[in-house]
Amino acid sequence: MHAPIKAIWVFHTAARAGSISRAAEELSVTPSAVTQQVQALELQLGVTLMTKAGRRVVLTEAGERYFATITDEIERINEATSTIRGYRSVTALTVRATPTLSNKWLLPRLAGFLDRHPDLEIRLDGTNEPTDFNRESVDVEIRHGDGRWPGLFVEPMAEEAFIPACSPTLAGAASLRTEDLPRYRLIHSVKSQAQWTQWFKLAKVQPIARWRRVLFDRSHMAIDAAADGMGIALESTMMMERELRSGRLICPVVDPPAVRIVTQWIVCPRDHLRQKKVRQFLDWLREQRDRVSHQALVDARERAG
Repeated sequence: MHAPIKAIWVFHTAARAGSISRAAEELSVTPSAVTQQVQALELQLGVTLMTKAGRRVVLTEAGERYFATITDEIERINEATSTIRGYRSVTALTVRATPTLSNKWLLPRLAGFLDRHPDLEIRLDGTNEPTDFNRESVDVEIRHGDGRWPGLFVEPMAEEAFIPACSPTLAGAASLRTEDLPRYRLIHSVKSQAQWTQWFKLAKVQPIARWRRVLFDRSHMAIDAAADGMGIALESTMMMERELRSGRLICPVVDPPAVRIVTQWIVCPRDHLRQKKVRQFLDWLREQRDRVSHQALVDARERAG
């Protein structure tokens, strides 16, 4: 019996899309044609591969096993077809991330990922707007928030340490006490989960009634303003990594208390994890995250020593 190639291809598209209608749109056929091909494949295999759950489709246990088995072969066929036509085989990966993480953390590293995976093409969408994965063609999102998004795969990026930082032209490293800070202009990131009021409580300092301040709705703007000497910002060492290493930013406070929280999360539908391009990107993200965590530990030991 010959393998039903067309039906296998249609099933793979529907399973990857998680939707009959989206698969139909991708294949330029009607939803009923997709359903008929999947049913024909199920009849030939003698098992149920997927069931409907509202507007989406959910793979059965047999469907999960079958999809995992055929995915790599489907991708090889796509690559071989593109190559024989004389084209470079390219797979597009769409990543959405917050503007600050995109500018300050992801962009400086992205060339390394592209060099490692030359057949991947990346679209980076820098926005704070959460993705509606049912309507938008986004593969992976790095989302700012508290990590509570039911129904999605959610993994923390890294625990961040928020510390005061300013240009060395404003104050020298470790030249100020915590109680000195209210005398300076303080830069506020209004959407940040770490705020000056919280930091002053940890430092056991009572801020003055009217403090000089400037407010930004994006952390990357606050970081740039601090590096330009506008004032002292309370920002993540992860996001300020380049500025701290170059010396454009320093911590002006002796033994500052650090606000430690996770604010950035890797988010996507669980069925996206079946895609090779998504797995490759997540593996690379974890590798970069672990390097940051290790370097933060080394820096902390050096400061303690």
